[in-house]
Amino acid sequence: MSAQNLLIIGQGDIGLPVTNKLAQDGLNVTGLARRERHHYDLHANAKFLQTDALTLTAEQLQDFTAIAIIVTPDDYSTSGYHDSYLAICQHLATLADKLTNLARVVFISSTGVYGQDNGAWIDENTAPVTPEREASQVILQAEQALQQGFGAKAIIIRPSGIYGRERLMRLRKAKEKQKEPVAAEHWSNRIMDRDLVTIIAKVMTIDAPKPLYIATDYAPVTTFELGTWLSKQIGEVPPVIDDNKTAVTGKRLHSNIPLAWLGYPDWQAGYRDILRHQQQHQNQHSE
Repeated sequence: MSAQNLLIIGQGDIGLPVTNKLAQDGLNVTGLARRERHHYDLHANAKFLQTDALTLTAEQLQDFTAIAIIVTPDDYSTSGYHDSYLAICQHLATLADKLTNLARVVFISSTGVYGQDNGAWIDENTAPVTPEREASQVILQAEQALQQGFGAKAIIIRPSGIYGRERLMRLRKAKEKQKEPVAAEHWSNRIMDRDLVTIIAKVMTIDAPKPLYIATDYAPVTTFELGTWLSKQIGEVPPVIDDNKTAVTGKRLHSNIPLAWLGYPDWQAGYRDILRHQQQHQNQHSE
């Protein structure tokens, strides 16, 4: 692509690091959020636009060559998803014809749009996509609104469960002395937050992105296996199997992310990093 001018809508836990990574790489990037700039630890080279994405005009967007939509709802209700994901995508779609410099609109969706719950393998060609949860149905509608408005310029990224050094739900569970019994075979999938940032930055800037990315690592794992492994690493008692939950549930996602983009190609690599980081943190505090 010729001279790139990038807009990142949303400056949360993923949007802000994406903006900062692109700025650090010397690219022309603007972060958009509703609050003032001083609320965000933005890279000095990044520009900032304080506004509500739902009020954006074609004039404001005219110079951008690529836009990423990385938002979270104000509240995790169906209406919260309507007012964020769907409303923003629908609004941008109404401006599509006027945005003559725009080559790409990247939407961060969710693998929650896949309703399968019997351990099935899912890949980028899995169809039809039939979400079970209402919130996931709204996210799929947001994807479709962008695709209808922007056609082939719309690129969808569907991340699986995001984890990282500050996202420690599984580790907290492993540390519990009294563990709830877990399903025998519930499949789960994850992506390290820093890898997701890399993926989005790549998809924003490479020459010929795919229309759809399943942003997940290369190793689906059952929650029982993951809980057992994590408990062992930290010297805690492993979980036991819930005899009432013997059916195979969840789904297994087949990643289509180039391996070279992933710093953490499987969950062991990710959790080893997290455990190392925690150990260093503890050592610093005990010195």
